[in-house]
Amino acid sequence: MQLDPDTDLTFTRTLPVPPALVWACWTSADHIPHFFVPKPHKVVACDIDLRVGGRFNTTFEVDGNRMENHGVYLEIVPERRLVFTDGYTEGWKPTEDPFMTAILDLAPTKEGGTSYTATARHRTAEKARAHKDMGFYEGWGVVADQLVDYARTLERV
Repeated sequence: MQLDPDTDLTFTRTLPVPPALVWACWTSADHIPHFFVPKPHKVVACDIDLRVGGRFNTTFEVDGNRMENHGVYLEIVPERRLVFTDGYTEGWKPTEDPFMTAILDLAPTKEGGTSYTATARHRTAEKARAHKDMGFYEGWGVVADQLVDYARTLERV
């Protein structure tokens, strides 16, 4: 995938949990609330229909305010790639003011972990800059840490 430095933000990290577990966390409405937004913010609702064109809807609570985020899946390659966007809602209905398309690329490491790349693609350089200024790298890094912490609790089950 060729990145556009003006509109794309990305980072890669090695997670010490296997891709199957990372995948399970990212594709289950039961798991998403445990890691998806940096604490103390939280996901208070999640509705997933895991298929291309299926819904990925979340409701966040940030500083006491609820934020609805409705989107769809664009690409699903089990345990390898997950692409979703708020540019459309279910039924391919375009949204008025989309923020980004998220691309998660997963690959197994020799040590049994996951090479985890998170990319946020934006329609404009201004939106990408705003996302960067909001703390893209810090926030998505915290989410990756929370994901690892949560996934480790699932490993013991």
